[in-house]
Amino acid sequence: MTGDGPIAILAGSGQLPIQLVEHLERKGEDCRVLAFRGFAAPELRRRAQASVDLLDLKSIMATLEGWQPKAVALVGAVRRPGFSALLGAYSLLRNRQEVKEVIARGDDQVLRGAVMLLEERGYRVVGAHELAPDLVAPLSLHGRHLPSEDDRQAVAFGIELLSSVSAFDIGQAAVVARRHVLAVEGPEGTDRMLHRVAGFRRSWFGLRRRREGGVLIKAAKRGQDLRVDMPAIGPRTIVESARAGLSGVAIGAGSTLIVEQDRTLKLADDLGLFLMAVDLPWMENGHGE
Repeated sequence: MTGDGPIAILAGSGQLPIQLVEHLERKGEDCRVLAFRGFAAPELRRRAQASVDLLDLKSIMATLEGWQPKAVALVGAVRRPGFSALLGAYSLLRNRQEVKEVIARGDDQVLRGAVMLLEERGYRVVGAHELAPDLVAPLSLHGRHLPSEDDRQAVAFGIELLSSVSAFDIGQAAVVARRHVLAVEGPEGTDRMLHRVAGFRRSWFGLRRRREGGVLIKAAKRGQDLRVDMPAIGPRTIVESARAGLSGVAIGAGSTLIVEQDRTLKLADDLGLFLMAVDLPWMENGHGE
C-alpha cells in the first residue's frame, strides 16, 4: 500500500509531533498529520489534515489509503486503552486471546501491534529519528555544567538498572543518587515520576529544603524498536528535574530525541543542571540488542 505520497504523521501528545512536522516542513517535505483526539496538542490539531479517535481503525486505514503515504510515523505519547476498548477495535483483525496476550505484555507490545498492523497493510513504518536525525542526541551533547563523581556513579548504575528492567516493560527512565534508586518510571511517565521525587523531598511546609542531588537517566530499553515510543526529553524535563532537586540529566546517545534542543540546553545551564548523552552498549541499528 506504500505509495509516492506524503509522509503521514500519526500524532499523539507532547511537543515532539509538532517539532517533527515543523522540521519536515522546513526541509520542504510533504507531510500530513493524522491527529489522535484527546492526545494531540490543540496547536497540532488545528494544523492536522485529519483527526480521529485512537481506536477508530476504520477511519485511520481509510485516511491512509486516501493519502497513499510513502512512509508512516507514530509520534507522541498515547495512553494504553482499556481491555474492552481494544477488543472492540481489534475484533475484526485479531482474536480475543491474541488481544488479551498483547495487553498482558505491556504498552510496548500494544504499540508494536499497531506497527505490525500497518506493515501488514503494506505501509512502511519509520521512526522520528529516521525522519529528523538532527533531533537525536549525539554522544557529544553536553551543557555548561559537568557531573560530579557521585553523579557519574549514579549514571552508570542507572544504565545497569534500565538494562535489567527492560524485559518488564515498565518505563524508560529512573532517578538514582549514587547507587540508590529513588524512582523508576511506570505508566505515569517521566514528568509524574519526577513529581513523585519532588514530593518526598519537600519539607513539612511544602518547600524543597535544598538541592539534594541525584540524576535522571532516560534511555531506550533493551530490545526496543525505536519506531515505537522513542524516548524524548525537552525543556519541561529539565524544569521538573530541577524541581525534584536533581543534579542533572543523562540520556541515551543516538536513541533519544531532544525537543527544542537549544532551549533545553540553555535551561539546564541556567538552572545549574548538567545535561549529557551517554553510550548505551545494547543499542545498534535502531534496535536494542
